[in-house]
Amino acid sequence: MQKQRPKHLDLSKIRLPLPGIVSIMHRISGVALFFSLPLLIYLLGGSLSSADTFDSYRAVVAHPLMKLILIGLLWAFLHHAVAGIRFLLLDIHKGLELETARATAKIVLAVSLSLTVVIGGILW
Repeated sequence: MQKQRPKHLDLSKIRLPLPGIVSIMHRISGVALFFSLPLLIYLLGGSLSSADTFDSYRAVVAHPLMKLILIGLLWAFLHHAVAGIRFLLLDIHKGLELETARATAKIVLAVSLSLTVVIGGILW
């Protein structure tokens, strides 16, 4: 007997589990880091060219909106790094059980957000 499967899935009603959300956030953070890399390299290169350019870049970075953008990039870096460690452990078949996978997903979120608050607070 075959089960009748829906032909059209209502994506708004599908609830993604926490490990799936962490996986998607890992991909999003990687894309954000990739696309921000040219800007960060440009700013670094410009800041090293002269003292006047450094002072102007420092004024730009002191703006609250730019600080929020940089905090977002800091979170992207930290989340990508911590989730990457989790995925490396999954690749060697550590933490594949359902409860362990859920626990490590929670740990990834807690550690990345905590580090972002601590480091962002120091740098703000």
